[in-house]
Amino acid sequence: MGIAGAVPYIAPAASIRVKVVTMPGYLCRLFAVAGLLLLGAPLALAAETNDAWPGLVQDIFNNRPMSDGSDVIGIEMPVRAEDAAIVPVTLRTKLSPDDSRQVVSITLVIDQNPAPMAAKFQIGPNAKVSEISTRVRVNNYTDVHAVAELSDGKLYMAKTYVKASGGCSAPAAKNADEAKARLGQMRYRQFAKAGEGPASGVREAQIMIGHPNNSGLQMDQVTHLYVPAFFVNELRLWQDDSLVLTMEGGISISEDPNIRFTYVSNGAKRFRAEAKDTEGHVYQREWKVDDSGI
Repeated sequence: MGIAGAVPYIAPAASIRVKVVTMPGYLCRLFAVAGLLLLGAPLALAAETNDAWPGLVQDIFNNRPMSDGSDVIGIEMPVRAEDAAIVPVTLRTKLSPDDSRQVVSITLVIDQNPAPMAAKFQIGPNAKVSEISTRVRVNNYTDVHAVAELSDGKLYMAKTYVKASGGCSAPAAKNADEAKARLGQMRYRQFAKAGEGPASGVREAQIMIGHPNNSGLQMDQVTHLYVPAFFVNELRLWQDDSLVLTMEGGISISEDPNIRFTYVSNGAKRFRAEAKDTEGHVYQREWKVDDSGI
């Protein structure tokens, strides 16, 4: 399923309240990336000569031990991205049905991005989410890690490699007026699975949010000034009052965030979404479970 070390870390702007990225030295990495661009240094070469992962394990996961996650979590991305600003990624749990452990959270890390922690997904205790797909920006040739935390308190890691560059600085697909007109609009889709009734069993759904998700590294093509970072940093989804999934997002999530996922229905009649962005806006919508649309 899918939808269409040594360099310090950075933050998009000191004035932006960024909930998801709390890594020290974040601003320094932004200046480092900008310096490399100005000097014309090949970023792909820089990525190949600097293994950022050990530092990321320290900063994001507090140096917690990690085990091989090849039988726990899978990550699927194209080896070479067609568009670095909208690279599809699917995270898939691989626990066997007789495994008593459950996936509690999945953290997506794009090692060479200016803000490496792209998203952290927390899974509702009874939702049994098994697949999550979204679209991300990839700024450079990079390893991409998926780290699953299980109910036994242990971390399990899988990774892939993606060839792409410039995704975080690519101009927005929509102009400012178009983006403003669609700000906060949410769409919901429910996908039926063959042989399963509408009120029970495994369901597949999609939430789409109209939002520019500005990275802070994009330049306005008219004024030639950098557009301030402005993105969705929280998303929560419920079936009735039962939590299905939450996401803490950062600048690596593409414009118009799009999350597609599977979950197990509890027979709920309503599906509810709440999103917040870095300027404090709150967007809320509710639909009948079997409805689709705005």
